Amino acid sequence: MKQLFLFLLLSIAALGRAFGYDFVVAQDGSGKFRTVQEAFNAVPDFRKKVTTIFIKKGTYKEKLILAGSKHFVSLIGEDRDKTILTYDDYNQKKNIFGEDKGTSGSASCYLYGPDFSAENLTFQNSSGPVGQAVALWVASDRARFENCRFLGFQDTLYTYGYGSRQFYKNCYIEGTVDFIFGSSTAWFENCDIFCKKGGYVTAASTPDTTRFGYVFNKCRIRGDAPAGSFLLGRPWRPHAKTVYLNCELGAIIGPTGWDHWGKETNKQTAYYAEYQSRGPGAAPKQRVPWSHQLTEAEAKTYTLQNVLHGWDPQPAK
Repeated sequence: MKQLFLFLLLSIAALGRAFGYDFVVAQDGSGKFRTVQEAFNAVPDFRKKVTTIFIKKGTYKEKLILAGSKHFVSLIGEDRDKTILTYDDYNQKKNIFGEDKGTSGSASCYLYGPDFSAENLTFQNSSGPVGQAVALWVASDRARFENCRFLGFQDTLYTYGYGSRQFYKNCYIEGTVDFIFGSSTAWFENCDIFCKKGGYVTAASTPDTTRFGYVFNKCRIRGDAPAGSFLLGRPWRPHAKTVYLNCELGAIIGPTGWDHWGKETNKQTAYYAEYQSRGPGAAPKQRVPWSHQLTEAEAKTYTLQNVLHGWDPQPAK
């Protein structure tokens, strides 16, 4: 019996590799680890090959940190809607010293390691509508997300990394105020952006030395907020850059489209543009005069190659 038990344990440990994964995470003990953080910690520092981590269905309540020394980590969820990485910190929640955790301290998951990828997962901040509460904080360069959900209210997705390049494909992102924000260059391809209550979709803080900020291509901007209660973006920092290409805009988007965050000089420094927006929220003639409607020639400059500075997030298979 002992030999049989040992054989079963060894079989479970090898299960991940049998299906092509380096590590398997499962709350029921059927994988190598029960928590995602244990799997993160087990990744060899500065490994030059991809480490694949398969996460079985379940709600993993963990405050996660992927260190900068963990390169080429790939997370694969068993089921996008049933594999949930979540925590419930928020801006005014107190730390052990009785101080506010702040927006950056509120994140459920922090990603530092470069060349990160995730698919079929949900990243969530479950604290509710309590102010700033980040679901995912991404500093990684060349970070790629496909078929993922990002759930929260204010400040859901923090594209934190200064100079980092990020790619989101076939993803669902929801929130209220400034729920996609930060300084990174990020391309959103065929994503569903769901607006709740009222607010602003984006609050970019693009550095003045960076040509591109956020680009939304063939995305759907919808929601259950009242008609006209959302705007496409406002500048968290003066040189914010956000462009929507070929996107469907729901009635939630107000006709003026953009906001200057109460600072007149932002109208000269921020760059906000659209190309061939459609739907009830598309009102090019009513947009604020300091925004732009791209010509066909201008729109053609927005390619993955140009925006992501030579990084191809969709290599040939």
